[in-house]
Amino acid sequence: MILLRLINESLMFALQAIRVNKVRTMLSLLGITIGIFSVISVFTVFDSMEKSIKNSIESLGDNVLFIQKWPWAMGGNYPWWKYYKRPEPKLKDLAEIQKKSRTVESSTFMFGVNRTVKYKSNSMSSTTVLAVSHDYNKVMKFDLSDGRYFTPLESSGGKPVAIIGAEIEENLFDGINAIGRKIKVFGRTLEVIGRLTKEGKDMFGDTSDDQVIIPVNFARNLIDLNRIGTNIIVKARPNISNDEMRDELTGILRSAHKIKPSQDDDFAINETDIITKGFDGLFAVVGMVGWIIGGFSLLVGGFGIANIMFVSVKERTNQIGIQKSLGAKNYFVMFQFLFEAIFLSLIGGIIGLLIILIMVLIINAQNIGLTLVLTQGNILLGIGVSCFIGLISGIIPAFNASRLNPVEAMRSTF
Repeated sequence: MILLRLINESLMFALQAIRVNKVRTMLSLLGITIGIFSVISVFTVFDSMEKSIKNSIESLGDNVLFIQKWPWAMGGNYPWWKYYKRPEPKLKDLAEIQKKSRTVESSTFMFGVNRTVKYKSNSMSSTTVLAVSHDYNKVMKFDLSDGRYFTPLESSGGKPVAIIGAEIEENLFDGINAIGRKIKVFGRTLEVIGRLTKEGKDMFGDTSDDQVIIPVNFARNLIDLNRIGTNIIVKARPNISNDEMRDELTGILRSAHKIKPSQDDDFAINETDIITKGFDGLFAVVGMVGWIIGGFSLLVGGFGIANIMFVSVKERTNQIGIQKSLGAKNYFVMFQFLFEAIFLSLIGGIIGLLIILIMVLIINAQNIGLTLVLTQGNILLGIGVSCFIGLISGIIPAFNASRLNPVEAMRSTF
C-alpha cells in the first residue's frame, strides 16, 4: 500500500510539473524524446530491413548450395584473376552430381539472360529469361497460380514451352488468360503452359513476376553457354548438413575436373549463410551508430531531467520538511523524487515512440516496398531506456532531498 501511494504521489507531482511549467518541462523532455526517437527509429527501420532481407534469403532455402564460378565472399591471398580463369559450371557437372551424389536430394542447372518477349503486337524488353533443368521447381521457391510445370519429356527434349510471371501476362495479354497461347523469345515461338503466382519485389528488387522460365535444353541451342554465367543449385536430403553435402560435392567436382590434390578448386560452393553473416555485421555497425547518435540526445535529456528535479526539490523544500517531521523516512522521500524523475523521462520516451508509430503508419501507407514494423522489443527497449535515464538523472536530486534537515527545511521560504 505504501509503495502504491508513493508511486501515485510521484506520478501526480510529475504531471503537476508539466502542468505548472509547461514550456520548461517540455523543453527539458525534448532531449529524451529526440534520443528515443533517434535510437528506436534506427532500430525500427533496420530491424524491418533485416527481417525483409532474411525472408528473401530464407526463401532460397537453408539447405541449398550454389555451385558457381565466383565465390560470394572473396578473401585471403587468392588473386581475382584466378577466379576469372575458372570455367563456368556445365551440364555435365550436373550429370556427375546426379549420378554420384548420395547427399543431394534435388539439383538443377540454370542461367538467366535478358531478352525481349513478344505476343502479337505487344512486347516487353529486358525481360529475365531463366533457362532451367527439370528439377528447378524442387530446388527453388516455385508457386504456380495456373497451368502446370514442364514434363520430363519437355525438359529433356528441349520443347518450346514456357512458364511466365504475372507481370508478363498483365503487360502482354491485356487481361486474357495466357495459358495455351504463343509468345516469342529469341525469335522462336513458345507455348505458355503455366503462370507463376504474383509475389512482388523483395528487398533486393528481385521478383519472379517479370520472368519467363524455359527448358535449358531448348535455350542451349540458342545461347553459347561458355559466354554466360551459369549455376548449379543443389538441395540436401533430409538430415544431411550443408557441410556434409559440400564435402561430397567438392570431391565429385574435383574428380570430374581432374584436379590434382595439390591444386586449388576451380569452382565455388556458396550458401545463403554467407549473405546472412555479411548483413549481420552491417546491421551491428548501423545499430552502434544509432546508439551513438541517440546517445548524445539522451545525455542532453538526462541533464534536462536532472535540472527539473533540482528545481523541484528547491520548490518543495518546505513540503519535504513537513513530511519528515511527520515521520517520513529518508528512503520514502528519496523514492518519491526518483519515481518522479522516472515518470518524467518515461513521458518523454512515450512521446518519442508515438512519433515513430505515426512515422511507421505514414511510410507504410506509401507502399514503398518495405513494410516497417515497430516491434514489441523496440517498444520495451524505448521504455526501458527512458526509465533508466530517469533513474540516473534523478539519483542526486533525490538523495539531496532525502538528506534535508526537517527543521531547516520547514523554515525554507523558497
